[in-house]
Amino acid sequence: MNELVANLSQILIPWGLKVLAALAILFVGRIVAGWARRSTRALLERREMDPTLTPFVGSLVYYLVLAFVFIAVLGAVGIQTASLIAVLGAAGLAVGLALQGTLSNFASGVMLLVFRPFQKGQFIEVAGVSGSVDTVGIFTTTLNTPDNIHVILPNSKVWGDTIKNYATNEIRRIDLAVGISYDDDIGLGMNTIRKVLSSEDRVLQEPEPTVAVSELGNSSVNIVVRPWGKREDYWALRWDLTRALKEELEAAGCSIPYPQRDVHMFQRKGVA
Repeated sequence: MNELVANLSQILIPWGLKVLAALAILFVGRIVAGWARRSTRALLERREMDPTLTPFVGSLVYYLVLAFVFIAVLGAVGIQTASLIAVLGAAGLAVGLALQGTLSNFASGVMLLVFRPFQKGQFIEVAGVSGSVDTVGIFTTTLNTPDNIHVILPNSKVWGDTIKNYATNEIRRIDLAVGISYDDDIGLGMNTIRKVLSSEDRVLQEPEPTVAVSELGNSSVNIVVRPWGKREDYWALRWDLTRALKEELEAAGCSIPYPQRDVHMFQRKGVA
């Protein structure tokens, strides 16, 4: 019995110490993981990161720390972790290859939330779709088009395409083209256009509006009209200027010609 007790003591005491060490590592590791998660969230909140990204990154840091703690616990009880890490690495590679499309959307979503090329409510054009941003998630971005269609775009298409943000700059230029007849006085037409622009309070005087003859078309002398206005006035100002230019040019005696073509007919001799 004494010999049995001595043998058990030689076995249990080292294992007991290893188990106690593993429990201590696990206890301290969970505390460190929780502290890392809270610190990460606080850092992201101070930098005013997107609310969607803050809890996700905090949880990601938490579980990464726990993974290292788990490996340390296995090493403390005497389990060889090298082969386990190799197996986990191979499994992670296989999962990554199987979910490469999803992971691409996830990585693009993180980039969109970190760099924030657009925000909720802004009007953008991306991947051939124009609309107001509704939500920016980890995997998808949703837009509401001007005709109120809800469009869901994968983040990989959004981040990998050219993004036009119409709501970033405070002012925008309106590009219009007006055609007058070849018989009209070009100077009169241009002065009439400038009068219309100067009488419109929403047209900015700085930058100065551009009024210039752009080309001699097939049926008309084409004049470009490029005034500047505030972002929120863009569409209403564009529509009002289009109507005012037509009415004022006609009142000044200028005509806006229709496309026309001259047809010459020749009659052969001896043919009715």
